[in-house]
Amino acid sequence: MFKAKWTSRATAEYQELMRAAASARETRRREGRSKTSRPEGLFKQIDKTIRLLLANPRHPGLRSHEFTSMRSPYDPLARVFEAYAQNDTSGAYRIFWCYGPAKGEITILAITPHP
Repeated sequence: MFKAKWTSRATAEYQELMRAAASARETRRREGRSKTSRPEGLFKQIDKTIRLLLANPRHPGLRSHEFTSMRSPYDPLARVFEAYAQNDTSGAYRIFWCYGPAKGEITILAITPHP
């Protein structure tokens, strides 16, 4: 199991997704609807992806692969990876991450929709 480190950008993105999900859940509950909203489902997918990533970065469901357009904040020669939180969805979310700075740590760099 890896320990998570978060950049300020990733923390802000995660918290915004969590706030949107909580707000949607409260609205749904207040209105008596039972179907989960899109923000709730998205946050659940993001959260699950991060848990899988920390447990096993090579988990096949993550479809992790190197992402060359972003640099590691620790070592310019270190590789950055992209993991799929969603697939086959317009604007599917991705989580960008790298190993480090210490052994046994993974840094979450960003959580963004695919362009």
